[in-house]
Amino acid sequence: MGGPAAVSGDDGAGYAHLIDRSKSWWKNTRLIKLNLCILLLLITSTTNGYDGSMMNGLQSLPQWNQAFNFPSGGKLGLLSAIQNIGCLAAYPFSPYMSDGLGRRTAVVFGAVIMCIATVLQTASNSVGMFIGARFLIGFGLTFAASAAPVLVTEIAYPTHRAPATSLYNTLWFLGSIIAAWTTFGTFHIPTSWSWRIPSALQALPSVIQVLLVWFVIPESPRWLCSKGREEQALQTLAYYHANGDRTDPLVEYEFEEIRAAIKFDREVAANVGWLSLIKSPGNRRRLRIMIAIAFFSQWSGNNLISYYMNKIFDAIGITDPTTQLLINGCLNIYNFIIAIIAGLLCDKVGRRPLFIASTIGMFVFWVLQTVCFALYSETGNVMAAHAFIAMIFLFYAFYDIAFTPLIVSYTVEILPFALRAKGFTVFNFALTLSLIFNQYINPIALAHLGWKYYLVYVCWLAFEIAFIWRYLIETKNRTLEETAALFDGEDTAERLAHHAAENLGIPPSDSHSDGEKGSSEDIEEVKIAI
Repeated sequence: MGGPAAVSGDDGAGYAHLIDRSKSWWKNTRLIKLNLCILLLLITSTTNGYDGSMMNGLQSLPQWNQAFNFPSGGKLGLLSAIQNIGCLAAYPFSPYMSDGLGRRTAVVFGAVIMCIATVLQTASNSVGMFIGARFLIGFGLTFAASAAPVLVTEIAYPTHRAPATSLYNTLWFLGSIIAAWTTFGTFHIPTSWSWRIPSALQALPSVIQVLLVWFVIPESPRWLCSKGREEQALQTLAYYHANGDRTDPLVEYEFEEIRAAIKFDREVAANVGWLSLIKSPGNRRRLRIMIAIAFFSQWSGNNLISYYMNKIFDAIGITDPTTQLLINGCLNIYNFIIAIIAGLLCDKVGRRPLFIASTIGMFVFWVLQTVCFALYSETGNVMAAHAFIAMIFLFYAFYDIAFTPLIVSYTVEILPFALRAKGFTVFNFALTLSLIFNQYINPIALAHLGWKYYLVYVCWLAFEIAFIWRYLIETKNRTLEETAALFDGEDTAERLAHHAAENLGIPPSDSHSDGEKGSSEDIEEVKIAI
């Protein structure tokens, strides 16, 4: 039997009684190996986090500004946004590679492109070359980032799934920390290597993945089943989740649940094109939530700080580059710690309470940031400037408890297998659109409106609170297949239950039979689990 969960599931979950809790997971070598594989996928997010913090740091480096003729306004916005424009260009292709050739193939393909692009970025001797390299980094990142969290979700041990997937977006801050302290460390190098070294280090996660992913990480059992490779899928589940025991009750449960869900998708929802995302009420509910949290994650004011911190600090009188870089480095370590804690608690506290607390807390401390910014701008009050820095840290504490760890894991878990890659691509597309808009507009609006621009986000954060309270659905302690009834209703749960019952060898119930109740009761138990 496989080792127990790091985080205990709810006893109501369909698999809870099948999990051996007799020893800790870290004493199970197969689960240790699986979690190391997952860690290798999680570092995909560090490339993205590295980029935002690197661009923030480079703007404080005189050497970089001189090399690219002191970019500002729209030009600075383009330099920041071009990576996400590259992401946008790849979205039409990434789900087809992930669904067609496999999750691992998409991760490796994206990592190879990013390695090549980072070499070009490091060697840049003109603005055009730097912009082109950053576009290519974004293009490759889409393939890797679209497949990696999906693969994490689909191979993780059941009760590790939510925390592991939540850590994906959390490791954004690991990249951000490395970039912040790298630019701080290279600040005193008088040559162009002050910015070329941070540029080169951006390739490190991708280099590691190119060397290891294909050889050590298992393919998704769900993807294997969808391609008719059920024997290989069963072997993967047994090897990692039950020490190789193919007859383990947990492995049998997972395998039959996956088969039932895929069979249901083929029979009842055979059309899995892009329009499937809007055809059923359940999928429209999913789409509404996914697009909303994608925009909320970028339009909560956080990108003003993460991409244009130096401009904001200049506006409140903190103009020393060393001080700016030091605050940036400390803020990223602080964010990383809080996001990890929140991600590991997601199955204990629940998604909905974390999202509600996050939006309310962001609103409160953004209002206080606005007040401090206004006081300094109108009166030059130095204490208001210092209080503004404190409000940034408190604002991010609340942002980090939901919008760092949960936006990816929640999106992936509410999507059915057949639409998971396409739906996650739509989520990323919406996120990238919101990010590009912010990266273009924020420096221009901040320059023209100053502290008054903060009032826009005050109103938007109030809207976020209302939306999250009204529409976000709790999904904690459920398997990927068990969320069907939450979005698609009891009819879908009934159908999935019958498919699962058939695959487990339970005869279907017949309301006109001789009155025996055993089979119908068995199916009802399966339905409750699903």
